[in-house]
Amino acid sequence: MIGERGARPGKVDRQARQDAAAALAIAALGYLAGEPEHLERFLALTGISPGEIRTAAGQPGFLAGVLDYVAGNESLLRAVAGHAGVAPEELDKARQALSGHDWQRDVP
Repeated sequence: MIGERGARPGKVDRQARQDAAAALAIAALGYLAGEPEHLERFLALTGISPGEIRTAAGQPGFLAGVLDYVAGNESLLRAVAGHAGVAPEELDKARQALSGHDWQRDVP
């Protein structure tokens, strides 16, 4: 069966999951941007400057890297999850999806 715009339903679902995962990573990046200490450490670890964030966000793997960074600190993970309005496990699932694994966001 062919879905919208001639795409197969599985492909549409996968794209929707990737989009949802990217949205969570962008929310995490937004949280980091509001926390100078975390942002400075993240930028130091990635080697990018504040002015390069927008460009870097479009590069493969960058958003997964944001979630990798967040996952490395339990208190930061919980704070970002609260900021995004999701369970911490959802951030890990999103990280996996952005790293090429299958993920589907739990919806209450």
